[in-house]
Amino acid sequence: MDARAIRGAGPDGARRRSGPRSGTAHGTDPRAAPDRSGAPTGAARPAPPPAPGRRETDAGTTANPTRKADTTGHGDGARGGTATRRGRRTAAVAAATATVMLVAAVSPSGPGNLFGLLQTFLPWLGLGVPALLALAAIRRAPLAAVAVLLPAAAWCLLFGGLLTDKHADDGDVTVVSHNVHDGNPDPRGTAHDLAASGAGLLALQELTSRTTPAYEKALAGDYPYHVVRGTVGVWSTYPLRDPEPVEIMPWTRALRVTADTPKGPLAVYVAHLASVRVSLGGGFATQRRDEAAAKLAEAVRAEPLPRVVVAGDLNGTPDDTSLRPLTGHLRSAQRTAGQGFGFTWPAAFPVARIDQILVRGVTPTASSTLPRTSSDHLPVTASLRL
Repeated sequence: MDARAIRGAGPDGARRRSGPRSGTAHGTDPRAAPDRSGAPTGAARPAPPPAPGRRETDAGTTANPTRKADTTGHGDGARGGTATRRGRRTAAVAAATATVMLVAAVSPSGPGNLFGLLQTFLPWLGLGVPALLALAAIRRAPLAAVAVLLPAAAWCLLFGGLLTDKHADDGDVTVVSHNVHDGNPDPRGTAHDLAASGAGLLALQELTSRTTPAYEKALAGDYPYHVVRGTVGVWSTYPLRDPEPVEIMPWTRALRVTADTPKGPLAVYVAHLASVRVSLGGGFATQRRDEAAAKLAEAVRAEPLPRVVVAGDLNGTPDDTSLRPLTGHLRSAQRTAGQGFGFTWPAAFPVARIDQILVRGVTPTASSTLPRTSSDHLPVTASLRL
């Protein structure tokens, strides 16, 4: 064997160069000078103590398994701050929703009559309450969950009373009001549906020269008295007298007549206020409707009879402040004796109650909507105690 190979092999079998290095035969001096730590360079250094939050094992030092690693670089405080900020945003939205409800309920129309549009669909803002509550739960934000109580309280203040059943004993007179739709494909069927309600008075709107004869023929057997003026009419089981149109628009869309009930005379108004329009440029256009409502209100205020019923399609809800000249002096049968909102339009999926039965000098004992007919509105009915 080569002697150079023997001299170049160390204890571990690794080949080293032969010959002296640094004054030694094999390049290693056990008396080497110490390093800065004071230990000889050839000696093994002691291991440093484990860092806080870490434990030492036979295999070495590992992270404490009970402590989760912070991969965000922000720490628990940052995570808590983020959750707080999220909670504040949701809480702000909840407070804004409550404010909009309360302000819109009492505000005048404003520019573009936007408040009037909002008032028409105001009850639907209540859907924001469960949505905000779910958001608060997903984000685990207690502050937001508490803030959701604000819109919930506002909604209950405005509409909570509508959810209770206020039905009382049967009244003396039952009234049905229905916008039968001028394009109704089955006026005869609609007439039979209305007669099946057993009402003593029917107030119909959107009559036409085509459909009026069909209603007269179909209702003749149950309602011996009727009056039609323009596009509105009244059918009655009680004698009718003193009919006259009410001038609320250039063409006749309102009628006043006296019904002689067993409990005394009752002034009956049937009306169809002007339609409203929504556009990007004009906003919620209600000027013609509001003018017609003001004229109808003037006629009702001048009514000499103490008992008054106003029934018809007002193209607006009792929450619409623009209709307050009329609705402010009358009681809503639905709000007084109904249960729920009684939405009537559109008939396929009602979202607003624009068909009303309003009274003065009588007591509503029940109010509701009737099943759908061939019209795009639902009929409404109310029982009245005279």
